[in-house]
Amino acid sequence: MGVSGTEPSGGGEGLKRRGCSCGKDDFLPEESFESWGNYANALRSTPARFKDRFFTRSSDSTELVEVKARSQHEMKKTLNWWDLIWFGLGAVIGAGIFVLTGLEAREHAGPAVVMSYVVSGVSALLSVFCYTEFAVEIPVAGGSFAYLRVELGDFVAYIAAGNILLEYVIGGAAVARSWTSYFTSLCNQDDSNAFRITVHGWSEDYKYLDPIAIGVIIFICILAVLSTKGSSRLNYVASIVHVIVILFIIIAGLTKADTNNYKDFAPNGARGVFQASAVLFFAYVGFDAVATMAEETKNPARDIPIGLVGSMVITTTLYCLLAVTLCLMVPYQEIDKDAPFSKAFETVGMGWAKYVVAAGALKGMTSVLLVGAVGQARYLTHIARTHMMPPWFAQVDAKTGTPVHATIVMLAATAVIAFFTSLEILANLLSISTLFIFSLVAIALLVRRYYVTGVTTDANRNKLILCIVMILAGAIATSAYWGVSHDWVGYCVTAPIWFLGTLGIWFLVPQARSPKLWGVPLVPWLPSLSIGINIFLLGSIDGASFVRFAVWTVIILVYYIFFGLHASYDTAKDSEAKRLEGGKYETRVEGTKDSGLDGAYSKASTEPAS
Repeated sequence: MGVSGTEPSGGGEGLKRRGCSCGKDDFLPEESFESWGNYANALRSTPARFKDRFFTRSSDSTELVEVKARSQHEMKKTLNWWDLIWFGLGAVIGAGIFVLTGLEAREHAGPAVVMSYVVSGVSALLSVFCYTEFAVEIPVAGGSFAYLRVELGDFVAYIAAGNILLEYVIGGAAVARSWTSYFTSLCNQDDSNAFRITVHGWSEDYKYLDPIAIGVIIFICILAVLSTKGSSRLNYVASIVHVIVILFIIIAGLTKADTNNYKDFAPNGARGVFQASAVLFFAYVGFDAVATMAEETKNPARDIPIGLVGSMVITTTLYCLLAVTLCLMVPYQEIDKDAPFSKAFETVGMGWAKYVVAAGALKGMTSVLLVGAVGQARYLTHIARTHMMPPWFAQVDAKTGTPVHATIVMLAATAVIAFFTSLEILANLLSISTLFIFSLVAIALLVRRYYVTGVTTDANRNKLILCIVMILAGAIATSAYWGVSHDWVGYCVTAPIWFLGTLGIWFLVPQARSPKLWGVPLVPWLPSLSIGINIFLLGSIDGASFVRFAVWTVIILVYYIFFGLHASYDTAKDSEAKRLEGGKYETRVEGTKDSGLDGAYSKASTEPAS
């Protein structure tokens, strides 16, 4: 899959260019793994290496030039803002709106599910702003992993990376299982598990095996590895059909509206609205996949803001209209949890329309799977470029310009999870992972604006740290209080802590950097609000999901301590040595703060903001 020949090994730049090689050097080529003796020495050095990686921050230029070069071949720049808008719509509008709307309206929010979508939409839009500024200035395939590596360091980036990969695997699995449910409806089957294999004696959440989901994922995998532009064209056509079906649902559904269904608007009050909002955040997951395509965008400074913000505004508007339509058509107590829109049309005497709805939902979910497959492979590619994951995943095929290995492995993991795990478990776990990552990206944006090595004084750095701690403490306390109490008095204490932390940054800490091309407005207030809302929504998710989240975090930590730490340490030190010897990359030493492609750019990037 690569061209013939090899380069010298070491530092990641010399990945072997072989077709489907799967030898040791493709997975563990670093010095620490050359022999058992080397590995034993590396393990003995774990504390020192961990300290080094914990405090090391990458730079913009390292991510843009050196790390990107470890993939052997360039990704092709074929996308514009129009492609990104449709990728955004294709990535987001899918299983969330077509499945979880009914589930959350019936179980928690009632007709007020529209307010749940507004809360989740505001949170997602704030995160979009943060992602956009990063994606414009660091247009690489790594997305939030690259942003966190630059601003919060290697270790935090790795923890986020593990959860990013979990987010994509779980999100794809959930959509694939929903695909089967709507396909069942399209085939006029009343039982949503009609085409699944039931294993009696297993837990209710795992006993329905889904071979159709695996077939859909295999089809998506083939499309994703062939061409990014080809995937874009297919997504474009599918998304247009999808939007037409959504407009049909809204218009046809409102002709059967009954305002009496809105009399009991919020049966469980604000708590039900926010509880639904935490789960419905799943419906907005996917827009970060657009950020990973920045490396393949012709003009990131123009195309990414239009593509990301535009697609999110359109998506939120459509979601709210769909939620209103559903709850006006049928009483919330009668909404079907598996295929709510199809069953709603059947209930109001428009049985023929359920086939249109089911076909549209399948189109939408196919687009979500396709864009997710493209995005998750690019995340894994960039993570592997740092050797936190085996560099074999970083290889980009010379002919297709796509990361074939990363695409196949990620979709294989998605297929395994989709085969047996229920949607409800997947949705809750996905929301935790996503809200956690979005909070980290917002923190990273505050650090980017207010801290630059050599520019920010020690006093201002300490003020920034204290204020961020106050923001986090206020948000966590508010979320925890929401989870354990029905009273409001505690918020009079927790909310002011968040407010004072944000005010402290705004009033006491001067900005050390201004965005050069596109920037988040109202900093620090919007990033701080993003942190607050994301953490608050975490307080509405069930405890069992947090246990699963903790188990996954322990698993990725074990891998990091025994493999990822030593591989990334060797790669960083080897790259540093080559630069000091006048090697091929004219970038600053990884671990210093730099934000440009050349010296002049870097100097400009570290001047205090006016």
